[in-house]
Amino acid sequence: MPITIDNPLIVQSDRTLLLEVDNPRYEDARDQLARFAELEKSPEHIHTYRISTLSLWNAAAAGLTAHDILRTLEQFSKYTVPQNIRQEVISYIARYGLVKLIRSDGDMLLTSEDPAALTEIWNSKTPRQYLIELTEHGGQTAIRVNARMRGHVKQALIRIGFPVEDLAGYVEGDPLPMHLVQTAQSGRPFTLRQYQQEAAEIFYASGSVRGGSGVIVLPCGAGKTIVGMTAMALVQTNTLIICTSVTALNQWARELLDKTSLTPDQIGEYSATKKEPKEVTLTTYQMLTYRKRKTEEFPHFEIFNRRNWGLIIYDEVHLLPAPVFRITAEIQACRRLGLTATLVREDHKEDDVFTLIGPKRYDVPWKVLEKQGWIATAVCTEVRLPLPRDLRMKYATADGRAKFRIASENPLKMHVARQIIQNHPDDLVLIIGQYLSQVKQIAKEFDAPIITGATQNRKREELYRKFRDHEIHVLVVSKVGNFAVDLPDANVAIQVSGTFGSRQEEAQRLGRILRPKQEGTMAHFYSLVTRDTRDQEFASKRQLFLTEQGYSYEIHDAKIEELQELSP
Repeated sequence: MPITIDNPLIVQSDRTLLLEVDNPRYEDARDQLARFAELEKSPEHIHTYRISTLSLWNAAAAGLTAHDILRTLEQFSKYTVPQNIRQEVISYIARYGLVKLIRSDGDMLLTSEDPAALTEIWNSKTPRQYLIELTEHGGQTAIRVNARMRGHVKQALIRIGFPVEDLAGYVEGDPLPMHLVQTAQSGRPFTLRQYQQEAAEIFYASGSVRGGSGVIVLPCGAGKTIVGMTAMALVQTNTLIICTSVTALNQWARELLDKTSLTPDQIGEYSATKKEPKEVTLTTYQMLTYRKRKTEEFPHFEIFNRRNWGLIIYDEVHLLPAPVFRITAEIQACRRLGLTATLVREDHKEDDVFTLIGPKRYDVPWKVLEKQGWIATAVCTEVRLPLPRDLRMKYATADGRAKFRIASENPLKMHVARQIIQNHPDDLVLIIGQYLSQVKQIAKEFDAPIITGATQNRKREELYRKFRDHEIHVLVVSKVGNFAVDLPDANVAIQVSGTFGSRQEEAQRLGRILRPKQEGTMAHFYSLVTRDTRDQEFASKRQLFLTEQGYSYEIHDAKIEELQELSP
């Protein structure tokens, strides 16, 4: 391959990819790399991606071939792609589906066209406890496994480098005839967007064993709930939906009643106040993982056995708690759909999502949907402020965690937030923060209503309604506002503090303002960061997600006397 110095990419033998930002082909390369590589660093001029085994296996599950990936690398690379990278891409892509899990005559079997792979598995300690015996299938060696340990088998095998393609099929569940409506209960016409239809159909795969489990990745505001409802209409079975909060639960219920043929007596709630399982039942992760003592079992896991579910939907699957992974490993016979805006998990359990919920089946870059008008155009601005003189010595003598909090709660952020609000007099503004003392002080200073984890659900819903109806224009929320808040007209978000380097949080907070606006109004996302501190260090990590999606930050390095110059 000849040297093409005008290309933006350098492929290195350690699986890192260096991408030049100031290159005419940068955007095309970025969108292609996102399909099979993970972004690790995004400073101003060179972004660093890494090809990992899991990123390649997700790519393979989504239909990419080794040829597709190598062609992309060759298309954008300045220099010859290292030979070891070629071999590793071919090898790892071939690993997905090398071992298959099937049912045959009532048995669950591991099969492979490669006898050596099965021999290696049979002789490995990690999966051995779930394997019963060597047998035959179709004239070839197979391994009979404990069917009740289906999820555990897959977890064990991915840890030794065998991502299993699960073709063992699913229980049908009790039937639930339902369909999407053409006119919503609100009276407005309802039509599926093309990408929503495609996502649901790829998940369902015409009802074959090649579908029925996996993750759909779409931006906040792009209608992941509608994708879930479309999957329900395809599967036509009793469904359990697990949400992040009671607010999200109520939102799902409203959408189901508004856009499907389901009636109120078919939709049940399993929460602290109601325990009414019905054909479609909504619950929360918090409810499922509640127990009085850490030594006790989780009493509400029994909801998984209360009805004959044919489909389980995991909303915001990137937040799925570890205990729910455990029960999910034991209910692999149910179809499982994960919905999320990002596969990034702060606990690095992406491989458990891959094995127990399923691989990534479908995603669309945020910028693509923005260009098509399905989500709002967003301008992201980072405002960097100095640390006040009287806090510098306190910061200098603090430990790492305390340093982050001191910088995050910089009192000068109050002045910046006030100026931004003044610059958006006719907009609906969300102020989002990590620390309760900070958001409470902001709410008091601005005489604005506030929602925290202690706010009763009835009060939350009332404040959200007033915000949607433009009765209030500024709403302060703690981190409970990160998820499942349906505020379609919110078009300004001010992030005063975040959770260390959480990329998933950055995605969710931007998502609060991305629903399409009337008359094409732009959305503005402001992140207030204390300059030259741990706050700035972690902000750069959070922003990795936005860089992946094609967003860039305008940076205002503000001094207090210059705040009046900030404008949207």
